[in-house]
Amino acid sequence: MTGISTGRRIAVVLFNLGGPDDQASVRPFLFNLFRDPAIIGLPQPFRTWLAGLISSRREVSAQANYALMGGGSPLLAETRKQAAALEQALGGRLPGDTIRTFIAMRYWSPLTEQVAAEVAVFAPDEVVLLPLYPQFSTTTTQSSLKLWNEVYAGPGARRTVCCYPQASGWIEAQADGVRAKLAEAGDRPVRVLFSAHGIPESLVAKKGDPYQEQVETTCAAIAAAAGLVEREADWTICYQSRVGPMKWLGPSTPEAIAQAAGDGVGVVVTPVAFVSEHIETLVELDIEYAELAHGLGVAPYLRAPAVGVAAPFIRTLADAVLDALSRDGVAPWGPGCRAAWKACPSQCERRAA
Repeated sequence: MTGISTGRRIAVVLFNLGGPDDQASVRPFLFNLFRDPAIIGLPQPFRTWLAGLISSRREVSAQANYALMGGGSPLLAETRKQAAALEQALGGRLPGDTIRTFIAMRYWSPLTEQVAAEVAVFAPDEVVLLPLYPQFSTTTTQSSLKLWNEVYAGPGARRTVCCYPQASGWIEAQADGVRAKLAEAGDRPVRVLFSAHGIPESLVAKKGDPYQEQVETTCAAIAAAAGLVEREADWTICYQSRVGPMKWLGPSTPEAIAQAAGDGVGVVVTPVAFVSEHIETLVELDIEYAELAHGLGVAPYLRAPAVGVAAPFIRTLADAVLDALSRDGVAPWGPGCRAAWKACPSQCERRAA
């Protein structure tokens, strides 16, 4: 898809969660995370009090995990690479426009409030909001977009990409990673574990969060593109990063690894809700779950990389921006939700029209 150049000033805002820069940033990052009402739904002042308590108690263990990555999160550096690649791709397809990408992190620098002010100074004619969460969830996309809409007071027609769970380039980049790891496994029997970040089941049942459905459609599309369906290969979906006492979506990734051990197969773990390497991939998958697999005798234990700046994925982001510029409001890029979901912003917009 190629756009028509019109001399516009276009701001593309990429949203992600963010991560601490160093050991000193860990506690305030955790505080911001747990103070978000999308994460802990208590009213104030109880939410802030609980966020302070949790961040204090988890500071030391979290610092130890970030120390394994050099002291801080690589997420911002990885996102900057994606932003630069996207800006270059859009510049080639919209040569008459002035395009600038911005990064707005939800819980650490560059924080959304700061970036909103920078976008306002840029004075765009068009603002495209593009979350780096392929699947929509109230805990990620909705939280990021809600805050942006509260704090941005600058100019520009606002257009939002709410999700892209089955966008072709995103699926292609993921399938490439799966095929490469299957080739590395060779003739050894392996099961592909599509590992997504978990959320509490109550968000799906009570809030109408479409995340689980979108994860499932993402995984089915990757399995088909990677040839797993055609070959009737072994694959399943699991969820990682569970915290707290509530029941989360399952099975958990540790449970899926244990099941693979019981079945006598190795695993190829593929992160399907993360587009950049960060603590959930570099520590949780590469260290903690790898040690679990080794202890259970799961071999091989292979992990497909996050898509990063893979050309098909950057193409998907560019396509999503160009599509957004041709329409108003909120919409997915590619197929979005199949069912009716109370929290789906595109469906909400249509119901309100």
